[in-house]
Amino acid sequence: MIFKVGPQFFLGAKARSPHGPLGPFHTDPSIYATQPRSGLRITWIGHSTSIIEIDGVRILIDPVWDERAAPTNWAGPKRFFRAPLELSDLPAIDAVIVSHNHYDHLGANTIRAMAHLAAVERAQWIMPLGVSGLLKHLGVPGAHCLELNWMDSTQVGAVQLTALPARHFSGRSPFDRFETLWASFALAGPHHCVYYGADSGEWPGFHEIGEQFGPFDLAMLEIGAFDPLWADIHMGPEGAVRSFRALGGQGLLMPIHWGLFDLGLHHWQQPIEKIWPVNGLKLWSPTPGIPSEVVAGEELRSEWWR
Repeated sequence: MIFKVGPQFFLGAKARSPHGPLGPFHTDPSIYATQPRSGLRITWIGHSTSIIEIDGVRILIDPVWDERAAPTNWAGPKRFFRAPLELSDLPAIDAVIVSHNHYDHLGANTIRAMAHLAAVERAQWIMPLGVSGLLKHLGVPGAHCLELNWMDSTQVGAVQLTALPARHFSGRSPFDRFETLWASFALAGPHHCVYYGADSGEWPGFHEIGEQFGPFDLAMLEIGAFDPLWADIHMGPEGAVRSFRALGGQGLLMPIHWGLFDLGLHHWQQPIEKIWPVNGLKLWSPTPGIPSEVVAGEELRSEWWR
């Protein structure tokens, strides 16, 4: 393994990060005072962090405002750009979803700060089995934590949230692998349906998820931090296209899990460059921080990364 990875790791380091600063990107928090016209609006904060406004419910997914996706503040993958929305400017949140306990999906400093914010004081925190212990340790009230097993559902306002399987793993150190569960999620409202794939390799279950919980207006699938050596846990852009089609291929594909941290062996723009020209693919790829309406059949192709 080291002989395969070593040359890529050391020789390709320069291309894995932008040559200069990105942004700045900025979210105007006053936008949240108005409901989305379409009923579905998403603010991509970066990587896998998003605010999803769906059928009157506002959901924050995998909150990471931390400077690094790492256990320390002085080493580890560093953000390519600042979060476009200050945590203190978060609008009122109805639910927070944490898909698993990896550092790029669960930022400890972020959770500590959020635990004291008025914007989330009434939020339901939703996570897979075993993750609530860490959230409670970081200050989230235990009464607000709800653990779900795969196929369990809960209702938040008009939206049903269902934890679904994914092909990945968990752990925040070499010594706690697989001690907590990981999950993808279906968000089903009366008018819209979104699939959040979180982290996953390709697997046959996508077809069944699409049949049982779709069709989806939007499927959020990871495209970054990929390599053939770890295809079992990260699908990459080509796998995202195949997985999107396995989910039913309807609606729009939103690429996530790219463009913010150096977590792979590839050029930082390579994931989006690979998926951009795919024929027949309805791509929905917004500028970080811009609250963007999701309209059926209408692509969104921001080229901020160029």
